[in-house]
Amino acid sequence: MADVSDPEIANAYNEVRDDKTETNWLLIDYEGPRSDKLKLTGTGSGGLTELKEHLNDDNASFAYVRISYANDKESQREKFVLVVWIGGGVKVMRKAKISVHSADVKAVLRTFSIEVAAKDKDDLEEEPIVVRLRKAGGASYDRV
Repeated sequence: MADVSDPEIANAYNEVRDDKTETNWLLIDYEGPRSDKLKLTGTGSGGLTELKEHLNDDNASFAYVRISYANDKESQREKFVLVVWIGGGVKVMRKAKISVHSADVKAVLRTFSIEVAAKDKDDLEEEPIVVRLRKAGGASYDRV
């Protein structure tokens, strides 16, 4: 089991979900290479572009992102994405624990539309993620 008891994680989650704040992402990393304790390592308001700058190829991380997009001129939607990041330099034992630890993280970061597994920063390009969000959202007026 992963330890997600750091109160800063829950506080950041609530901040990302709050429409009154500009914070639209949070990043959670392991305290150390052998630790199963997770801690908040960053938040920001620059979306996926800014989040990608904080991802490290030697880390396994979890991120939570609010993404805004328009279906048409009249509507603006905000959806939430859980990102499971496994950098190329992550050790085998850490990779093996990620699926189990994901369940623990989802108990804290509970509400999201889609989960994105990312091994490369290109996996976090906004356009394909928005396409997935539109498909997951049900009604699609532009045939996506």
